[in-house]
Amino acid sequence: MTSSPASALYVGSVMHQRLRPARHRLQYRVFTLLLDLDELPALSKRLRWFSLNRFNLFSLVEADHGDGVSAATDGLRGWVHRQLQAAGLPADGPVQLLTMPRILGHVFNPLSVYFCHAPDGSLCALLYEVHNTFGQRHTYLIEVPEAERRAARLAQQCDKDFYVSPFMAMALRYRFVVEPPAAQRATLRIGINAADAQGPVLHTQWDTERHALTDAALLHTFATHPLLTLKVVAGIHWEALRLFFKGLRPQPHPAPPASSTTIVRNADT
Repeated sequence: MTSSPASALYVGSVMHQRLRPARHRLQYRVFTLLLDLDELPALSKRLRWFSLNRFNLFSLVEADHGDGVSAATDGLRGWVHRQLQAAGLPADGPVQLLTMPRILGHVFNPLSVYFCHAPDGSLCALLYEVHNTFGQRHTYLIEVPEAERRAARLAQQCDKDFYVSPFMAMALRYRFVVEPPAAQRATLRIGINAADAQGPVLHTQWDTERHALTDAALLHTFATHPLLTLKVVAGIHWEALRLFFKGLRPQPHPAPPASSTTIVRNADT
């Protein structure tokens, strides 16, 4: 049995450039998996080093995503279906999740992205699932306009509703620039800009290249990116310490939003 081209391995780097009030830049090598949610059981059977909802070298545990509770009981596919239905969008097309898997049982994903397609295969929405280091998570569901559903590059935006970095204010607006994954495209890029009333504050760029999702590729990735998820957490705290010594101080931590998903339709942007 061969792997469907919908699921893949992406390897590359992520860059953060803080512009104000103190300039600060970091760049790390990363990898992510693009997982078609309908393929998860078959991938778990085919791949020796990847499992669904159980321990392995690499694994996806559905409770790590979505709202945690219903995603664990009836699967991520069901959770995404309900979010799309609540937004009044097509809910029965393919869904691909871009995320870091658990590595030897450990994971922390600052950002995971769901590419949600209509039954005709066009991209109808993106879900940006954000985790902070305080054990909280929130999702921004942003509709793709019908005229752009087959575009090679998308631009989306929304207001910040969820506390992430202690050194970033809440009064920000995000702008996402995304080159969606495709089997015939070698790269996947995601840019995120955060701006306040005075202008740009932060720019993040995620640049990756597509590889086949095989056992050999997973072992090679483990060797070249050992214990990446632990390094992500350590890196976040190290960079926070550097920002503190540059004079930045934590912002007030508000209560999380009443709803775990912020829905942004075209009319709202």
